[in-house]
Amino acid sequence: MIGNMQPTTFRSLSLSGIATALVAAFAACGSPAAGPCDKTPPDPSCAETCDPNGANTCASGFHCRLDNKCYAFCTQGGGECGDGLQCSDDGRCIASNVDAAPQPDADCPAVNFTPMPVTPSVQLVLDRSGSMNTGGRWTSLKDALVNPTTGVVKVLEAKAYFGATIFPGVNTCNQFDQTATRVLNGSNAIKTLLDANGPGGSTPTGEAMTKAIASFTGAGAPPAGSPPVIVLATDGDPNSCDGNSDGQTDSIAAATAAHAAGINVFVLGMNLGTAQLARLQQVADAGAGMAGATVYRGDNPAELKAAFDTIISGVVSCQLTITGNINVATASSGTVRLNGRTLMYGTEWRALDMNTIELIGAACTELKSTTGSVTASFPCGVVIE
Repeated sequence: MIGNMQPTTFRSLSLSGIATALVAAFAACGSPAAGPCDKTPPDPSCAETCDPNGANTCASGFHCRLDNKCYAFCTQGGGECGDGLQCSDDGRCIASNVDAAPQPDADCPAVNFTPMPVTPSVQLVLDRSGSMNTGGRWTSLKDALVNPTTGVVKVLEAKAYFGATIFPGVNTCNQFDQTATRVLNGSNAIKTLLDANGPGGSTPTGEAMTKAIASFTGAGAPPAGSPPVIVLATDGDPNSCDGNSDGQTDSIAAATAAHAAGINVFVLGMNLGTAQLARLQQVADAGAGMAGATVYRGDNPAELKAAFDTIISGVVSCQLTITGNINVATASSGTVRLNGRTLMYGTEWRALDMNTIELIGAACTELKSTTGSVTASFPCGVVIE
């Protein structure tokens, strides 16, 4: 739990653990109620899908958490935050009186933190059917992902656990033995997989997605706090390996199962006609659990590269968790450094809640494109004991 903080002890809270820990901490102070997402049953808005890197599309009183779900720790006037705190208009617990908030004390030593980034687990589900030979699509896909200089997996391989499933299977359509295990710095394994297995065969999309879902269970379960993600890239209508089931139905069912398992699904279509796009839209909607989900387009090499960049850069977050609690109202007195450089509050970093800071603007871009480190230091008056 959060509890009292020791200056020399560093640990991070998983995404799913932050809410539980906060509720437990506030309950110890006499909080009379759970937040809207911790009640039984939870508020329906807690199940909404959102984009933490975009505009807040959550219902009033909710914010978008890093696992792409709308969330709220509290409701205004609900009393969930405990003594000295109040609920913000997006469901976060903040200092209840800015004027009376603890002020930094020059004689009080600073408390240092190592902010911990959220590292997603991304399974690429890649269509290698015979039609991917058309117009250099397979070559463009490989270049967009694993080009040694510009490939999005290559650039971000230290920021996410990447793995890949290609379909159909090379030797047997539905075995999908040709996979690359999700690991950090795994771009070379994925490049080797794609280089060794070119286009050929049918498009068993649903079966491949089911295989990808299974890869997130058992020994393949993501590390604690790592949100699971499937990125499907395909250039055709789905079918099945045995020819006995409807490929479209299988694909929608698999996307629905992924969403139900808490896996974020992103869908990218290459060179599809209007009717094909409409069918792929159904898969995307099922994977997002909502109508009108984005179907990314990759009809030429530049567009394909941009689509992968948007999807994968979007799931690599610039929000960082810190151990202990800080007062958001006076957080600007803290010092955050990226690669040894001090960042400016408000334009390069900000405090989102008691346990989360976010790098913004060019600092976020730098964080995603380098393997450098982030450190944070706050005067003890900013730290909530």
